[in-house]
Amino acid sequence: MPRRSDAKQKMVAAAKQLIRERGYNGTAFSDVLELSDAPRGSVYFHFPRGKAQLAIEAAASHAFDQVEIINQSAHGSRSAAEFIERYLDLGRDGLVASDYGRGCGIAPLITDGATRESAEIEESARRAFSELAERLAFHFIAFGIDGPDAQALADALFAGMQGALITSRALRSTAPFDAVKLALVNQANNVSLKGASR
Repeated sequence: MPRRSDAKQKMVAAAKQLIRERGYNGTAFSDVLELSDAPRGSVYFHFPRGKAQLAIEAAASHAFDQVEIINQSAHGSRSAAEFIERYLDLGRDGLVASDYGRGCGIAPLITDGATRESAEIEESARRAFSELAERLAFHFIAFGIDGPDAQALADALFAGMQGALITSRALRSTAPFDAVKLALVNQANNVSLKGASR
């Protein structure tokens, strides 16, 4: 029985890494092939719709990884504030481990203008971002925060993580993560107290 090729998975993983490091426009199929060691003929076999399809699959893979990180952060936490700390710390530690070289795998699709070129990429990025914010809100609700407050806190945490990734890369400093963590932990404690007083 012939062995099933893992070229497609390797190419998606390579594209995800390169988009996180170089952005969408800075990632070419040739770079993906080199990093993944996939045969050149596999490009249009696995991705007949071209670079847009590869970017969409890389973004979906990144979103899946991030949901796992969110769940991991929540399951080890005893409160909404601790959940925020753990989630931001994992983001910070991952960035530092990459020597400030690796950001989000979805944001470049927006900032590099890919969403203007493809409605499918635009919908993919919107869906991925919404899924991550909803997962954060789900865990805040599980920690006892009311729905509207949970969603507002989730939106702030997600936006804070994105902003911290960008500014920390620019400054080569974890200070933005510390600032976001301080502000959002205080916000989480305030909404938790509000819920407990009802």
